[in-house]
Amino acid sequence: MSAQDGTRRRAKGWTVAAAVCAGLWLVHNGTRDITPPVPSAAQAFAAGPNQHTDAAADPLPPSDPVRLRIPQIDVDAPVMGLGLSRDGSLDVPPAEDRNLAGWYEDGTAPGAEGTAIVAGHVDNAQGPAVFYSLGALEKGHRIEVLRADGRTAVFTIDAIEVYEADAFPDKKVYAPADRAELRVITCGGDFSERTGYQGNVVAYGHLIGVRDAIARK
Repeated sequence: MSAQDGTRRRAKGWTVAAAVCAGLWLVHNGTRDITPPVPSAAQAFAAGPNQHTDAAADPLPPSDPVRLRIPQIDVDAPVMGLGLSRDGSLDVPPAEDRNLAGWYEDGTAPGAEGTAIVAGHVDNAQGPAVFYSLGALEKGHRIEVLRADGRTAVFTIDAIEVYEADAFPDKKVYAPADRAELRVITCGGDFSERTGYQGNVVAYGHLIGVRDAIARK
Protein backbone atom coordinates (compact mmCIF):
# COMPACT_ATOMS: atom_id res chain seq x y z
CA MET A 1 0.00 0.00 0.00
CA SER A 2 1.45 3.40 -0.99
CA ALA A 3 1.72 6.37 1.37
CA GLN A 4 -1.07 8.09 -0.52
CA ASP A 5 -3.27 5.02 -0.15
CA GLY A 6 -2.62 5.09 3.58
CA THR A 7 -3.49 8.78 3.76
CA ARG A 8 -6.76 8.20 1.96
CA ARG A 9 -7.73 5.21 4.11
CA ARG A 10 -6.88 6.71 7.48
CA ALA A 11 -8.00 10.28 6.88
CA LYS A 12 -11.47 8.97 6.08
CA GLY A 13 -12.06 9.03 9.84
CA TRP A 14 -12.14 12.83 9.83
CA THR A 15 -15.82 12.76 8.95
CA VAL A 16 -16.53 10.80 12.11
CA ALA A 17 -14.41 13.05 14.32
CA ALA A 18 -15.94 16.21 12.89
CA ALA A 19 -19.52 15.09 13.41
CA VAL A 20 -19.12 14.65 17.16
CA CYS A 21 -17.22 17.88 17.93
CA ALA A 22 -19.12 20.54 16.00
CA GLY A 23 -22.29 22.53 16.37
CA LEU A 24 -21.73 23.54 19.99
CA TRP A 25 -22.46 27.19 19.28
CA LEU A 26 -25.84 26.39 17.76
CA VAL A 27 -26.76 24.09 20.61
CA HIS A 28 -25.77 26.64 23.26
CA ASN A 29 -27.72 29.39 21.51
CA GLY A 30 -30.79 27.17 21.26
CA THR A 31 -31.40 28.19 17.66
CA ARG A 32 -30.86 26.82 14.19
CA ASP A 33 -31.09 30.23 12.54
CA ILE A 34 -27.37 30.87 13.11
CA THR A 35 -25.86 28.55 10.53
CA PRO A 36 -22.65 28.72 8.47
CA PRO A 37 -22.79 29.40 4.72
CA VAL A 38 -23.56 26.45 2.46
CA PRO A 39 -21.87 26.21 -0.95
CA SER A 40 -24.23 26.59 -3.87
CA ALA A 41 -24.61 24.03 -6.64
CA ALA A 42 -22.73 26.43 -8.93
CA GLN A 43 -19.55 25.85 -6.88
CA ALA A 44 -19.62 22.06 -7.28
CA PHE A 45 -17.68 20.12 -9.89
CA ALA A 46 -19.56 20.20 -13.18
CA ALA A 47 -18.12 16.96 -14.47
CA GLY A 48 -16.10 15.21 -11.79
CA PRO A 49 -12.98 16.10 -9.81
CA ASN A 50 -10.60 16.33 -12.80
CA GLN A 51 -11.99 19.60 -14.11
CA HIS A 52 -9.20 22.20 -13.92
CA THR A 53 -9.91 25.91 -13.53
CA ASP A 54 -6.30 27.16 -13.85
CA ALA A 55 -2.99 25.77 -15.05
CA ALA A 56 -1.10 23.91 -12.33
CA ALA A 57 2.30 24.99 -11.02
CA ASP A 58 5.08 22.48 -10.57
CA PRO A 59 4.99 20.79 -7.14
CA LEU A 60 7.43 21.88 -4.45
CA PRO A 61 9.64 19.73 -2.26
CA PRO A 62 7.88 18.79 0.99
CA SER A 63 7.91 21.37 3.79
CA ASP A 64 5.62 21.69 6.80
CA PRO A 65 2.85 24.31 6.65
CA VAL A 66 2.95 26.97 9.37
CA ARG A 67 0.08 29.30 8.46
CA LEU A 68 -2.99 29.31 6.22
CA ARG A 69 -4.69 32.36 4.72
CA ILE A 70 -7.94 32.66 2.78
CA PRO A 71 -8.36 36.39 2.06
CA GLN A 72 -11.96 36.21 0.82
CA ILE A 73 -13.24 34.97 4.20
CA ASP A 74 -10.67 36.69 6.43
CA VAL A 75 -8.91 33.50 7.50
CA ASP A 76 -5.37 33.95 8.79
CA ALA A 77 -4.58 31.05 11.08
CA PRO A 78 -1.61 29.06 12.33
CA VAL A 79 -1.43 25.42 11.31
CA MET A 80 -0.70 22.56 13.69
CA GLY A 81 0.11 18.96 12.86
CA LEU A 82 -2.60 16.33 13.26
CA GLY A 83 -2.18 12.61 13.80
CA LEU A 84 -4.61 9.79 14.33
CA SER A 85 -6.73 9.05 17.36
CA ARG A 86 -6.93 5.64 18.99
CA ASP A 87 -9.83 4.60 16.77
CA GLY A 88 -7.85 5.47 13.63
CA SER A 89 -9.75 8.67 12.87
CA LEU A 90 -8.02 11.95 12.20
CA ASP A 91 -7.47 14.10 15.26
CA VAL A 92 -8.87 17.64 15.26
CA PRO A 93 -7.38 20.89 16.57
CA PRO A 94 -8.26 21.82 20.16
CA ALA A 95 -11.85 23.09 20.20
CA GLU A 96 -11.06 25.95 22.57
CA ASP A 97 -8.85 27.66 19.95
CA ARG A 98 -11.19 29.04 17.30
CA ASN A 99 -8.41 30.35 15.04
CA LEU A 100 -6.40 27.20 14.41
CA ALA A 101 -6.20 24.84 11.43
CA GLY A 102 -4.78 21.34 11.38
CA TRP A 103 -2.77 19.45 8.79
CA TYR A 104 -2.49 15.67 8.49
CA GLU A 105 1.26 15.55 8.97
CA ASP A 106 1.72 11.90 7.99
CA GLY A 107 0.31 12.74 4.57
CA THR A 108 1.29 15.12 1.80
CA ALA A 109 2.65 18.56 2.69
CA PRO A 110 0.71 21.42 1.06
CA GLY A 111 2.50 22.38 -2.13
CA ALA A 112 4.16 18.99 -2.61
CA GLU A 113 2.96 16.45 -5.15
CA GLY A 114 -0.13 14.65 -3.92
CA THR A 115 -3.25 15.46 -1.94
CA ALA A 116 -2.71 17.51 1.23
CA ILE A 117 -5.41 17.47 3.90
CA VAL A 118 -6.23 20.49 6.10
CA ALA A 119 -9.07 20.42 8.63
CA GLY A 120 -10.55 22.80 11.17
CA HIS A 121 -13.62 23.51 13.26
CA VAL A 122 -16.65 25.37 12.00
CA ASP A 123 -17.51 26.63 15.49
CA ASN A 124 -17.17 25.99 19.19
CA ALA A 125 -19.20 26.93 22.24
CA GLN A 126 -18.05 30.56 22.02
CA GLY A 127 -18.91 31.18 18.36
CA PRO A 128 -17.68 30.75 14.79
CA ALA A 129 -14.31 29.08 14.32
CA VAL A 130 -11.62 29.18 11.64
CA PHE A 131 -13.59 27.56 8.79
CA TYR A 132 -17.06 28.85 9.64
CA SER A 133 -17.31 30.67 6.28
CA LEU A 134 -15.68 27.98 4.14
CA GLY A 135 -18.96 27.37 2.32
CA ALA A 136 -19.04 31.00 1.16
CA LEU A 137 -15.98 30.55 -1.06
CA GLU A 138 -16.24 30.32 -4.83
CA LYS A 139 -14.28 28.73 -7.63
CA GLY A 140 -11.19 30.76 -8.41
CA HIS A 141 -10.74 32.10 -4.88
CA ARG A 142 -7.28 31.64 -3.42
CA ILE A 143 -5.89 29.72 -0.46
CA GLU A 144 -2.35 30.59 0.65
CA VAL A 145 -0.22 28.23 2.72
CA LEU A 146 2.91 29.61 4.32
CA ARG A 147 5.52 26.89 4.73
CA ALA A 148 8.50 26.29 6.99
CA ASP A 149 10.87 26.75 4.03
CA GLY A 150 9.73 30.38 3.69
CA ARG A 151 7.72 29.82 0.54
CA THR A 152 4.01 30.51 0.20
CA ALA A 153 2.08 27.94 -1.82
CA VAL A 154 -0.86 29.56 -3.61
CA PHE A 155 -3.84 27.36 -4.47
CA THR A 156 -6.91 28.12 -6.53
CA ILE A 157 -10.26 26.61 -5.57
CA ASP A 158 -11.61 24.18 -8.16
CA ALA A 159 -14.86 23.40 -6.34
CA ILE A 160 -16.60 23.45 -2.98
CA GLU A 161 -19.03 20.69 -2.14
CA VAL A 162 -21.06 19.58 0.88
CA TYR A 163 -21.67 15.92 1.75
CA GLU A 164 -23.75 14.09 4.29
CA ALA A 165 -21.61 11.90 6.54
CA ASP A 166 -23.13 8.63 5.31
CA ALA A 167 -22.39 9.60 1.70
CA PHE A 168 -18.93 11.09 2.12
CA PRO A 169 -16.93 10.34 -1.10
CA ASP A 170 -13.62 9.40 0.48
CA LYS A 171 -12.08 8.23 -2.80
CA LYS A 172 -12.90 11.54 -4.46
CA VAL A 173 -11.65 13.62 -1.52
CA TYR A 174 -8.50 11.68 -0.62
CA ALA A 175 -7.46 10.23 -3.99
CA PRO A 176 -3.75 10.57 -4.82
CA ALA A 177 -2.80 13.21 -7.38
CA ASP A 178 0.07 13.72 -9.80
CA ARG A 179 0.14 17.44 -9.07
CA ALA A 180 -0.02 19.49 -5.84
CA GLU A 181 -3.61 19.47 -4.58
CA LEU A 182 -5.27 20.63 -1.38
CA ARG A 183 -8.45 19.71 0.50
CA VAL A 184 -9.80 21.95 3.25
CA ILE A 185 -12.47 20.22 5.33
CA THR A 186 -14.87 21.36 8.02
CA CYS A 187 -18.29 20.41 9.36
CA GLY A 188 -21.48 21.24 7.52
CA GLY A 189 -24.65 19.86 6.03
CA ASP A 190 -27.82 19.35 8.02
CA PHE A 191 -27.76 20.15 11.72
CA SER A 192 -29.18 18.17 14.63
CA GLU A 193 -29.36 19.59 18.14
CA ARG A 194 -28.66 16.08 19.42
CA THR A 195 -25.66 15.12 17.27
CA GLY A 196 -24.46 18.35 15.64
CA TYR A 197 -23.62 18.73 11.96
CA GLN A 198 -24.45 15.74 9.82
CA GLY A 199 -21.80 16.15 7.14
CA ASN A 200 -18.81 18.07 5.83
CA VAL A 201 -17.93 20.95 3.54
CA VAL A 202 -14.90 20.28 1.35
CA ALA A 203 -12.94 22.86 -0.66
CA TYR A 204 -10.86 21.35 -3.48
CA GLY A 205 -7.83 23.25 -4.75
CA HIS A 206 -4.63 22.88 -6.72
CA LEU A 207 -1.30 24.73 -6.72
CA ILE A 208 -1.06 27.59 -9.21
CA GLY A 209 1.90 29.58 -7.92
CA VAL A 210 4.63 30.03 -5.35
CA ARG A 211 5.89 33.16 -3.62
CA ASP A 212 9.42 33.01 -2.26
CA ALA A 213 10.32 34.57 1.05
CA ILE A 214 11.67 38.10 0.88
CA ALA A 215 15.33 38.02 1.72
CA ARG A 216 16.29 39.93 4.83
CA LYS A 217 19.27 42.31 4.65
